[in-house]
Order: sequence, then structure tokens, then C-alpha cells
Amino acid sequence: MTDAPRELDIVLFGATGFTGRLTAAHLAGHAPAGTRIGLAGRSKERLEAVRTDLGWSAADWPLLVVDALDEDAVADLAARARVVVTTVGPYATFGAPLAAACARAGTHYCDLAGEVLFVHRSIAANHESAKRSGARIVHACGFDSIPSDLGVLLCADAARADGAELGRTRLAVRTLKVAPSGGTVDTARTQAIEMRADPSTRRIVTDPWALADGGRPPRPPGAGRSPRRGGVGGLLDRVAAASPVRRDPDNRHFTGPFIMASFNTRVVARSASLLGYGEDFRYSEHSDYGSGPRGALTASAVSAGLLAGFAALSFGPTRALLDRVLPAAGEGPTQQQMAEGRFRFEVTAEATNGARYRATVAAPYDPGYSGSAIMLGQAALALAAGDAGLPDAAGVLTPATGIGAPLADRLRAHDFTLGVERLPH
Repeated sequence: MTDAPRELDIVLFGATGFTGRLTAAHLAGHAPAGTRIGLAGRSKERLEAVRTDLGWSAADWPLLVVDALDEDAVADLAARARVVVTTVGPYATFGAPLAAACARAGTHYCDLAGEVLFVHRSIAANHESAKRSGARIVHACGFDSIPSDLGVLLCADAARADGAELGRTRLAVRTLKVAPSGGTVDTARTQAIEMRADPSTRRIVTDPWALADGGRPPRPPGAGRSPRRGGVGGLLDRVAAASPVRRDPDNRHFTGPFIMASFNTRVVARSASLLGYGEDFRYSEHSDYGSGPRGALTASAVSAGLLAGFAALSFGPTRALLDRVLPAAGEGPTQQQMAEGRFRFEVTAEATNGARYRATVAAPYDPGYSGSAIMLGQAALALAAGDAGLPDAAGVLTPATGIGAPLADRLRAHDFTLGVERLPH
């Protein structure tokens, strides 16, 4: 980062939105004394209301009135802060000017992006300029995708300590209770519309290595297709391969798609390419729906529902119908709904030394709101404080490559579980 003095340590952009308010409250309650924090948004009146609600600890926080699409204004904002943290999405619509301004100014940046296309474009536009300026442009600093990224990092570090690299790695969602999110729906809607309008974007979104540094790595030895059986047996093989419903090899539960896997896996792939998890590394995510007929039916129903939902968002008439019932951008859950939120992930990794490692990432918070506010706030504080142990890195990064172990330590101090063990043979 540039050595030029900055007026503020952290600017929170989007402080008047639902998640922005939660993040502001977390910063007000947990930032060290003397941390210089500013609140930014389009409306001075709404910013003043947020600051008032935060109480005495935020009474002297300056307010910055900024339009996300005003390039001169966001450039000025970036030049005034050591770290800019933004909750203003969809990022494909509102995020590009700010990320670019921070990359040029040597200002660290973190967001809640869960959009493959936005991050792909940010890498192309900002990676080299951020490397030159020393800025860490860290996307996906919320439930998208800190649990996935740090869970795999824990396994990679454990394998590396034993002189090994990672091979097949998978994440299982064991517990997930999350309130409905208008912002998530708006993000999915925006990306679905763009994919329908521009077929070339589909290749990016569907490429597991779209965000990796250097693109898709070579396939590991022996990874070619297995010979197909003929006849009825071959038909059953192909049906099973096409089905999103599987059996978890660890507990034999039925599994199906995890709605965030299409983004999380791309973020983890970028971390793997930048940190060198190994040429045999392959990663997937799934949700655990339990055992028996109920588990099989639930996995099948959720899989069909996710496919139908995304198809409906891609088509104008059905999208209009869904917009009547789905939460709108900016809408959030009740306090009771957030209080009931929680999640628990397990990452199981096979290593080149034959060992297996399992990382657990869990928290007693609503993942998309109160939990994401803590993750985002602590990411910003780690960057602002220059925590010991931060990776020596600059550019467009991920939580694992831009902040890494210091972020895991900070989250443990806020009742997150982040641990790893070597499994017995």
C-alpha cells in the first residue's frame, strides 16, 4: 500500500443498507479505540440516521455522500482511506468504479461479492494495477466465500506441514439455517439476465476455473474418462452421472447441490492457483439432506427447485412473477429470524501422502446477515491494522490469499469454529 497518509482507516460504503447497518454496528462495537471510520452512501440524511443509531462510539465518524457510479467521487473516497469496505450490490451494476479506484490508489478493499462475472472482470481490470500499487482487492468477504475458502486453506496448511499437497477436496454443508436474502436474489437475477443476453458469459460462469490465476490447470494423471459400459448398465451409469443427487462417502447421506457452490468453488480455485494447493487439486461442494427415503426425496426436490428457479429468473415473464413473491434488494429478515441462524461446514481433503484431513467451519449466526457482517467487518479491521501474519500479496485476491490465517484468528474470537484434524486411516 502507498505510504501516503490517509485521513481514515476504514470507510464503509453502503452503510445505510440492511447489511451495511449490521456491518457498521459491528465496527462500532469492536473496532479498537482510535480507529478512524467513515460512513459513505448516497443520502446524507440516511447516513446521519445510521450514525445516530450507532450511539456515542460513532458520534464523530465523518459522513461521505458518494454515488457508486460517479468515478471522480469514488476516486476521492479511495484516496482518503486505508481500507474501503462496500456492501453496495449487485456489484456487477455498482461495484466496478470503486474496485478500480482502490486498485489504482493503493487502497485495500473488501466486499460481499458473490458474482462470478463481476470478479472475473475485476481480475482482468484491476489485478495488475493493484499489484503495482500494493492494494489488496479482496472479494467475497462474507458467507460468499469465507467459510469455504478458509476451510480449504486449513486443510492445505495441514497437508503442507506434513509435506503433502491436496488432491480431491469436497465441502459438505451439514447445517444451514439462513434467512431469505433480497440481495442474494437480486444478484442471481442480475447474473441470469446477463447470461441470457450475452451467451459468451455462460462459458465464464460455468467454468470451474474461471477465476483461477492462469486459467484451468492441466488434468491430473489418470483423470481421463473411464470407458463406458454398453446396454442397460451403461444407461444407468449415465443417468447416475447426470443426477445432482449423490451419496456422501463419509456418512452415506443423500446430497444435492449447494446454491452457493457455483461461486464458492471458483473463489477456492483462485486461492488454489495463487497458493499452490497442488496440480491434483479438485474441489466440489454439496449439501447434506440426510439419510433414507426422506433424504433422497429432499435432495431431489431441492435440486429440481434450484434448477427451475434459475431458469425462471432467466426468462422475462416468469421472472416478473417471481419478483412479486421473492424478497427485494435491501429487504432483510427480522431479529428473530437472524437469531435462529447458524451454519456448519465440513471440508474433507485427500492429500498426496495418502492422508485425509477434515476442517470444520461453523458459527451461531445467520450466515447471510449477522454472520456476514462479522466476517466483512473483521476482514476490514485485519487489513486496516496490518495484522501480523497477513500474506505478502497484492492484486485481486481471495480471503485466503489476501488475509488468510489472521482472519481465521479474528473469527475464532467471535465464536466461529475453525479447526482441522488429520483423520485416522
